[in-house]
Amino acid sequence: MDRSNWWQALDPEAAAALAEIWIPVGAPGFSGADKARRLALLDDRFGTDGWRMGHVVRGSIVPVATAILEYEAAYRAFLRANREIVRFLASACGNVYDDNPTNVFDSDYDQPHTAMNHYQDISVRRVMAELVDDPAWPEVTSTGTEPADLVDPGTGDGHRIPRARGFGGRFLLQIRDAESPGYFLNPALVPMHDPALLASLPGRTEWYQGEGVAHLSVEAFWQASKVVEVRYDRFLALGAGRAVPLAGI
Repeated sequence: MDRSNWWQALDPEAAAALAEIWIPVGAPGFSGADKARRLALLDDRFGTDGWRMGHVVRGSIVPVATAILEYEAAYRAFLRANREIVRFLASACGNVYDDNPTNVFDSDYDQPHTAMNHYQDISVRRVMAELVDDPAWPEVTSTGTEPADLVDPGTGDGHRIPRARGFGGRFLLQIRDAESPGYFLNPALVPMHDPALLASLPGRTEWYQGEGVAHLSVEAFWQASKVVEVRYDRFLALGAGRAVPLAGI
């Protein structure tokens, strides 16, 4: 039996059924600035309609849009448990960003237009906006979201950008590496709110494992749970490449 092309002898109905089956082919891990190259590689290898990103959440593979709600929930739990951080954000800061001040214009976690994904700033903005409407948090007051003159305390640069709701201060706070003023909100330092969501990838070492709470962080959840799913007919078409479907990632 030729195991390399058995599927080519299927009748059309059975072959069509294979196109409806999706399988996880590997955990790609952190992409960062490599995002565009990886997307192009996967598009070229499987076709734009032949692969998708998913996350393993509580034993099921779910869409990114579902998994990101758990990421946001971790920030919600963390901020609610750390009132001093909320107080600082509400009084001293006007907005937050990750790798570029233009991050403040994104309110959606789906970011096909960005050089790299930025989720922590969006989560912080969303949670702060929720606290505005919570009477238990009087220190977070309703603010306008019109453009304001904000100063990045890490660079000294001024930026005229929209103020985020609930942020009444003058700083544009970067949430990134240990040199950034908002490092205390880095996703490697924010514990995952539900330990049941944490997984491990033995043998893999990525940046977040050496910072903060390491494998217990929201960043660890995000990267360890991430999987690439591929249509089974596109997987079969790889031939010998099936053994290493994510080669080059």
